Amino acid sequence: MEHSSFPSAFSTLFGELPKETWCCSDLYKWEGFWYTSSHLPAAMAARLNFQANDSDVFLTSSMKTGTTWLKAIIPTIMNPIGRMDDDNNDPLLKRHPNELMPSLEVQLFKENPNPDLSYMSSPRLFRTHIPYPMLPESVKNSACKIVYITRDPKDTFGSLWHFFNSLVTTHGIDPWPMNEAFDSFCRGVHVFGPFHDHVLSYWKESIKRPEKILFLRYEDMRKDPKGQLRRLACFLGRPFEKEKEVDKVLWRCSLERLKNLEVNQHGADPWLGFEYKFYFRRGSVGDWKNNMSNEMKEKLDHITAMKYEGSDLGFGH
Repeated sequence: MEHSSFPSAFSTLFGELPKETWCCSDLYKWEGFWYTSSHLPAAMAARLNFQANDSDVFLTSSMKTGTTWLKAIIPTIMNPIGRMDDDNNDPLLKRHPNELMPSLEVQLFKENPNPDLSYMSSPRLFRTHIPYPMLPESVKNSACKIVYITRDPKDTFGSLWHFFNSLVTTHGIDPWPMNEAFDSFCRGVHVFGPFHDHVLSYWKESIKRPEKILFLRYEDMRKDPKGQLRRLACFLGRPFEKEKEVDKVLWRCSLERLKNLEVNQHGADPWLGFEYKFYFRRGSVGDWKNNMSNEMKEKLDHITAMKYEGSDLGFGH
């Protein structure tokens, strides 16, 4: 990946930061987390210049934890049209979920360190993979809402490995060996990693400020979609009045429907180059069993237990 065009001083900074090769990219370590050369300047610019509104909603996560599903669910909850029976005006029919919640570091601040966001109507919906300490202070200190979604680390790793291999193989590059990818993940070297530190940064803050940060687990969303959807809607200040509204949103945003929509079967994300169809794979809980050996499972479970010790945060899947 190429360095962002701003500012020139970043070329010096990159030369001074810890660096690792990950998949087909170089990663740079800043304040304990790993970034690509395009994401780090954008994240730093957002941290410095982004001004949050109290009505803003942020979807935050590490990569491949169920984010795409929530990129469809949150806009549908916030948009009154999402609960109506008329499907003709459903934004999901014409726009990939990525377009409904633009990213701070992948889109908005990637090419301009201080973009004009006045065109965005309220409530503004954003997404980011930035860890909590790196968030703009205005996001932390305003009344805006943060929704964080995480997932069993084993399924997260498997999904991440499949996702990036889908990109490299379409460019004629040999698939990324699983053992190599797994070793990097366990060491915390991956985009926006370490995974466990990322999760803990939001988890600890959600305990302190539950009115500010809603902490969701992908497994809970799959096990009890109606209950979790009601919880999410209440947190966002858009509680459901009727059961059929819950059913409507769940149907509109079901992974099966999203996967089969024409808009998600063709084209590619202009900012990342991933084909839209690659954002929808299985989405199942426990899929790691189809990819990982028992030895790998035991190793990652051990790391997770050590990292989460004393946090009351765990995954028993």
